[in-house]
Amino acid sequence: MRRSLVLTDDGRRHWLRAMIPNRRKFFSDLLPDGPADWRLTGSDVRGVTTAYFATFAAVLAFIV
Repeated sequence: MRRSLVLTDDGRRHWLRAMIPNRRKFFSDLLPDGPADWRLTGSDVRGVTTAYFATFAAVLAFIV
């Protein structure tokens, strides 16, 4: 018997997965309405560089 990889009929889903609530309905109040703003700010760059150099210093301290 050959089965397709994608089940298109919702009635053919697994019974356990059918009991799980839909994520979009469950988290609809937490999602933003408009498009997400993914701009990189100076605070983001400062945080990444601080974490990078702190990790570098910690690794260097363990090596030396």
